[in-house]
Amino acid sequence: MADQLADLLDPRALRLHETAADRDDAIRRCGDLLVEIGAADPAYVETMLARERSVPTYIGEGVAIPHGTLGGKDLVHRDALAVLRFPTPVDWDGQPVTVCVAIAARGDGHVEILARLADILLDPDQARELREATHPDDVLRLFTAAAQEDSN
Repeated sequence: MADQLADLLDPRALRLHETAADRDDAIRRCGDLLVEIGAADPAYVETMLARERSVPTYIGEGVAIPHGTLGGKDLVHRDALAVLRFPTPVDWDGQPVTVCVAIAARGDGHVEILARLADILLDPDQARELREATHPDDVLRLFTAAAQEDSN
């Protein structure tokens, strides 16, 4: 079983005041942050871009969940998340994205991580809190609360 969402989110992987020129730049920033915290090999970033070209990761409500291809799993050192907020929305194939939740996962870990993220992102109030978060503690609190709800 994958760790709780909050456990996968290294505080160093929270960037809430980012800018990006376009979708690919935003994905690169996400991937670079996963590399920076030691969760993935630098080559993983290219698999994230390849995933986006084959299966878009925009899920609605201003949120995208970039992650690598199945072939990129071997480039992941440990399961991890990165949260990047773009106060000036990024054009994501015609949709404005203000939050990216990037995933690095080995094996099938991404499936459970996506399911847990969906619990947050499909709740309008929690999704709004994530989009409007301006301090890392806001995001950590949201992810911790989701984990506590899952355990009840």
